[in-house]
Amino acid sequence: MAVADGGAESRWPATPRRSWSTAIKVRDPAAPERAWCLVVPHHAHGARVARRRLAAELAGNLPGPVLADVTAVLAELVGNAIRHADPLPGGVVRVAWRLRPAGERQVIEIRVTDGGADLTPAVRAIDLEASDGRGLTIVSALADRWGVERDGLGQSVWAELSCR
Repeated sequence: MAVADGGAESRWPATPRRSWSTAIKVRDPAAPERAWCLVVPHHAHGARVARRRLAAELAGNLPGPVLADVTAVLAELVGNAIRHADPLPGGVVRVAWRLRPAGERQVIEIRVTDGGADLTPAVRAIDLEASDGRGLTIVSALADRWGVERDGLGQSVWAELSCR
């Protein structure tokens, strides 16, 4: 597995060759950042596994309110991947997060990779009575920034949050 060196152009992590139930925790003794990658089924159960694993791994590393925001962002991104996109080969979605220092604050990056969809994910204007369609509005409100990257294998939706 590859972990980005912090450059904006880097794609992290590389495709893991693990079962969906295995998380990979990467610790580089030379760098204080940590990264995790999890492959989950393209199903509601996979979203639940991803949320629980993220919350368990980051519980001692982030303040409670920030952890709640990070978990909500992950839930929206994985939920959108399951609901609106095709799975990766093997019927899975790849979920990764990275915690790194940035000056006096910590930055948590979340990346959800799926097989892609016909439409590029975007914030939608919705009616107040609509029962869905608010996912990326929530991500946009909670994250410092977010975006979408596409390649020949699928698409990744990422978000970045920070705390002091």
